[in-house]
Amino acid sequence: MNLYTAPEPNDIERVSVEPVNARRNRQPLYAPRKKIFPKRAEGRFRRFKWMVMLSTLGIYYLAPWIRWDRGPYAPDQAILVDLSSRRFFFFFIEIWPQEFYYVAGLLVMAGFGLFLVTAAVGRAWCGYACPQTVWVDLFLVVERAIEGDRNARMKLDAGPFTFDKLRKRVIKHAIWLLIGAATGGAWIFYFADAPSLAASLFAGSAPAAAYATIAILTATTYLLGGLMREQVCTYMCPWPRIQGAMLDENSLVVTYNDWRGEQRSRHAKKAQAKGLTVGDCVDCNACVAVCPMGIDIRDGQQMECITCALCIDACDSVMDKLGKPRGLIAYATLSEYSSNMSLATEGGRTAIQASNVRNEDGSLIPAIRHFDWRIVFRPRIVFYAVLWALIGIAMVIHLAFRERLELNVVHDRNPQHVLESDGSIRNGYTLRVLNMVPMPRDVTITLVGLEGGTMRIPEFGRQDGRSFTVHAEPDAATTLKVFVTRKPDGAEINEFLFVIEDTGHSDRATYRAAFNAPGDVK
Repeated sequence: MNLYTAPEPNDIERVSVEPVNARRNRQPLYAPRKKIFPKRAEGRFRRFKWMVMLSTLGIYYLAPWIRWDRGPYAPDQAILVDLSSRRFFFFFIEIWPQEFYYVAGLLVMAGFGLFLVTAAVGRAWCGYACPQTVWVDLFLVVERAIEGDRNARMKLDAGPFTFDKLRKRVIKHAIWLLIGAATGGAWIFYFADAPSLAASLFAGSAPAAAYATIAILTATTYLLGGLMREQVCTYMCPWPRIQGAMLDENSLVVTYNDWRGEQRSRHAKKAQAKGLTVGDCVDCNACVAVCPMGIDIRDGQQMECITCALCIDACDSVMDKLGKPRGLIAYATLSEYSSNMSLATEGGRTAIQASNVRNEDGSLIPAIRHFDWRIVFRPRIVFYAVLWALIGIAMVIHLAFRERLELNVVHDRNPQHVLESDGSIRNGYTLRVLNMVPMPRDVTITLVGLEGGTMRIPEFGRQDGRSFTVHAEPDAATTLKVFVTRKPDGAEINEFLFVIEDTGHSDRATYRAAFNAPGDVK
C-alpha cells in the first residue's frame, strides 16, 4: 500500500533532452562532437557561481591596475612580474630569483589546498573556480544574451542559414574574440607597467612579444571557452582521472538520491492507483537540460561531472512546484547515501520501496541520514588543513624575518695568491653586495678574523684597512673588487669572515672566505 500520495506533476514541463555523455551509452573516443545547449538554471548554487565568476574575473582583469607606493626607486604596480630586473612584486612583498623557494612553497600550498578541497567537497574547484569553468560561463552569458536560452539556440542551430542567423553568429563570435583579446591583454599587464604598456599597445610601439602573447591567448581562450567547452574537461584535463584517489566515503559529491526518487513516474496518481511504487522523480529531465557537461546525474557518479550543482537548483525548483522536500539531487556523502539506500531496499533484499523511507504524511522517516557538517572535520581533512596552514605560517614567518642584505664572494682562481716583495700574501676576491630594499643605503664591509690582515678596495684608492663603507644602490647588486693582504708574521689562519651590515636597518650578512697561502696550494 502506498503511504504517500504525491501531487500530479501536470504543471512540470518535461524537457526533451538526451545526455550527450551518458554513462549507459558511452560515445567512441573519436566520435563527432554533439553540441550541448545548457538551459539557464536559477537557484542558490547558480547565484554562488555568479559571485565566483564576477570575483575571479574582476581580480584577473583589474589586479594589474592596482597601484602600490614603494618609493621612488621601485615600480608602483601592486602585482608585477618584472622580468628585466628578475623580481616579483606583490603589494609589500618583493621576491628575488634566489628566493624562488617562496614560489615553490606557494605551489605546494596550492597542491595541498586542492587535496583539501577535493577530499572535503569533491570537485568544487572544477565546478566553481577553474578558469575553464569561469570563462565558459562568461561565454554562455554572451551566447544566451544574443541567441536566447536553450530552445531558441537549438532552433537557431538547426535552422537554415539566414541573414538573422549570420548576424547573431557574427556578433557572438566577435564578442568572444574581444573577451579573448581582453584576457590576453590582461595577462601581459602583469609583466610590465600596465598604463605604459596599454598606451604603447594602442600606439603600435609595444614589443612584438606582447602582441604575440595576446594573439596566442586570444586564440586559446576563444577555442577552449567558446568552441571546445566541455571537451576540455572530458578529454584534455587530467584532474577527472586523478580525483578518484582524492575522494573517500565521506567526501561531498553531487548525488541523485534514487532511494527516494525511484521509481520515476510522470503520472504519479495513475501509477499509485494501479498499486505501483512511485518515487519523487517525475522524469522531467530538468537536471539534464541545465548540465553544461551534458550528463544525466541520475546515472550515478561520472568522470564528466564537475559538481557545479546546477542540477540541484533545477531539481529543487521542480520539487518546490510539486510541494515535495528539496534534496532529491543534493550534495551527499557515499556513507550517507549507502545508509539511506539500505533503508529503502531493506538491506539490499528488495527493490527500492518509497514506503520504507516515508511516514504516512509523506515526510521522510527520522532514520534517514542527512548531511552533518561535523563530518567535514575528520582526521584526513584536519591533516590536510594543518599541513597547509603550517606551510603558510612558516612562509609568513620567514618573510617577516628574512634579511634584505646579502653577500656573495668569489675567490680569484688565477692566481689564487700573490707573494709581494715584503713577504706579504695577497688574495683577490669579488664581492657582490645585494641591497634588496627599494632605497639606497650605505653598507659597511668589515674584515673579521685573519689577524694582521687588511683589505684594499681599488675603487677607494690605495688605502688599506679592515673596514670600508660603500654605497649600495636600491634593489640592485653592487660588485666590488677586494684584495686581502696578510703580513708575513701573521698567524697561520686559512679562513676569515667578510661581514656587511647596515646599522640603520639592522640588516647584516656574513660570508666565510678561504685565504690561500703558498703552502696551501697543491
